[in-house]
Amino acid sequence: MSPDDLAPLSAQETASRSAAAMQAGDAASRLLGMELVETGPGFARMRMRVRPDMLNGVGTAHGGFIFALADSTFAFACNSYNARTVAQHCAVTFHAPGREGDTLTAEAREVQRAGRSGLYDIAVTNAEGTLIASFRGHSRTIKGSHFEA
Repeated sequence: MSPDDLAPLSAQETASRSAAAMQAGDAASRLLGMELVETGPGFARMRMRVRPDMLNGVGTAHGGFIFALADSTFAFACNSYNARTVAQHCAVTFHAPGREGDTLTAEAREVQRAGRSGLYDIAVTNAEGTLIASFRGHSRTIKGSHFEA
């Protein structure tokens, strides 16, 4: 064993390892074609292309799929500290429609984290930078970790 094996992980390494552990079991985001673009402590960015099977009866992206993108991004951001964390409350506001073929990007940023609670803001935009949805998530830390430190 080298001294490097005993060195504590940096915050970025912890976020990356937590994300890798989560991705391994995240069948839902894979099913929807989501891609984790970037992660860091209290931060995540994901992308998803709006497919024809994601359209609602008026021909725009179904809000549930946009919510799923925002919620998944929220999950990666709040789970970036190697502690299992779940959504406690989420609210979404839809500002503009997503369209077939759009690549939507969700970016989650930690607003505050204390004790077992966290607050995160997530913006979902299209490739032109139009705000499609804003999402605010409250997280709660539960027992367990994503990997053995």
